[in-house]
Amino acid sequence: MIPDLINVQGAPWSILPPGVHYASLSDVQKSFANNLRRRELFQGLCEAAKALKHAGCKVIYIDGSYVTGKPIPGDYDGCWDPSGVDPSKLDPILLDFDNARRNQKLKYLGELFPFNWEAEPGNIFLNFFQIEKISGQSKGIIAVDLTTETFDQVEGGVICDI
Repeated sequence: MIPDLINVQGAPWSILPPGVHYASLSDVQKSFANNLRRRELFQGLCEAAKALKHAGCKVIYIDGSYVTGKPIPGDYDGCWDPSGVDPSKLDPILLDFDNARRNQKLKYLGELFPFNWEAEPGNIFLNFFQIEKISGQSKGIIAVDLTTETFDQVEGGVICDI
């Protein structure tokens, strides 16, 4: 379940309360895909989630302005659990971090990192994404259990089966 966003002094937008909040992609859609740009980003997120599930990923974590009160986010950010992922089935673009992750953003409209990689020295992405960048305060992220998600192929891409 996705909790209500909260206001934190110093943060430019309302944010998730601290913690890892498990939700389905359907929950993410209901809470955050509420305008054209956000629906486009949600579609890219579904594409990335399907690709990660195909490779054996079990959990993705969603962060960035997409899971805040920002009306028109530029993209979404997130990370994924590499445990059990078959590298031969992983879309190589999900490991392409060149040119500020340009290829990930072009294909999936966001950027995703293995959660145990360092975002900065001594701080892995899973923890890094739980700090609000401007205020420095703790904030929440969304976790999606991909083992329970299904996807449908449609002309022009993938939709979450919700």
